Amino acid sequence: MRIVLVGPPGAGKGTQAAYLAKNLSIPHISTGDLFRANISQGTDLGKQARAFMDAGRLVPDEVTIGMAKDRMSQSDAVNGFLLDGFPRNVGQAEALDVILKEEGVKLDAVLDLEVPEDEVVKRIAGRRICRNDSAHVFHVTYNPPKAEGVCDACGGELYQRDDDSEETVRTRLEVYHTETEPIIDYYRAQGLVVTISALGKVTEVTERAMEALKSDQG
Repeated sequence: MRIVLVGPPGAGKGTQAAYLAKNLSIPHISTGDLFRANISQGTDLGKQARAFMDAGRLVPDEVTIGMAKDRMSQSDAVNGFLLDGFPRNVGQAEALDVILKEEGVKLDAVLDLEVPEDEVVKRIAGRRICRNDSAHVFHVTYNPPKAEGVCDACGGELYQRDDDSEETVRTRLEVYHTETEPIIDYYRAQGLVVTISALGKVTEVTERAMEALKSDQG
């Protein structure tokens, strides 16, 4: 299967992408991983991306598209893939259509993870990270530490990252609504969108997604 995963920040896209890719035996291709791999490997595209990032500028679509095209052409993606974070705007979606058409394949589904905006803010703004080890993550509501502000694992101080503040989250949501959400209508016009609720336990959302994808293919 060839799937695009979309949803607002805090919808759990990364977590669901990993589970779904494993269940479907296809590679999970995320924009973050593409950038890290190309930059660490020193590819031409990676060098271009780094130059823009070092200058504090957005990486142009053509660089991101080039990275995605290269990754989708690799042997493990021949029979399918799950795209997470790409395409992130209609221009990238149109470019993806061209790439797939050239390969003689097409998308099977665009999985839209739906989460109310207030829940997104609650999920992200409630996160607290350990200063000693960023892998230790808590949540004031869903996974609170035993002692407020103290990491259960090492006793380190828990803090809220600047980009997890409510103001920043709402700004990120505005960007999502403006830039990324229009691709849902773009793909809906092609009959590809499958919308599911991303509320509930991780396993429940995964099961919901798998059932929706099966029904869509059926």
